Amino acid sequence: MARQPLAVRPCSLAASLDVLGERWSLLAIREMGYGVHRFGRIAGYTGASRDILADRLRKLEAAGVVERRQYSEHPPRYEYHLTEAGRELHPVLLSLFQWGDKWAVEEPPLTLRHTCGHRLEIDHVCRHCGGPVGRGTVEARLSRGQE
Repeated sequence: MARQPLAVRPCSLAASLDVLGERWSLLAIREMGYGVHRFGRIAGYTGASRDILADRLRKLEAAGVVERRQYSEHPPRYEYHLTEAGRELHPVLLSLFQWGDKWAVEEPPLTLRHTCGHRLEIDHVCRHCGGPVGRGTVEARLSRGQE
């Protein structure tokens, strides 16, 4: 991949970051994962300003990551819930938690525990062979039609 002609590289990571690559979006998703669904509470727990949060939630809804559900008609009020696409971000958020515990904070403010009772430590392994997944074990190849 390093020997390709120099040009903006199309990739799924870039497309994902177009949807998710902003602090308030990921923090809103975190809160919905905790069971917080009302706008005011999401704003309070994330620290996002109301206008920025409203913009991020609209973008996440347009991308199919969250859905609005009306809970009051007069006045019209909505809750925000993760879609299947949003729920599938859970392992990504857990990986970011683990990275942040190691590299971004001096003392982790939360301890994540697995149902087995132990502190959560995520290992990325190949589903097919069980081998470790890391920089030295993954090779990027162009998909058909991208060559």
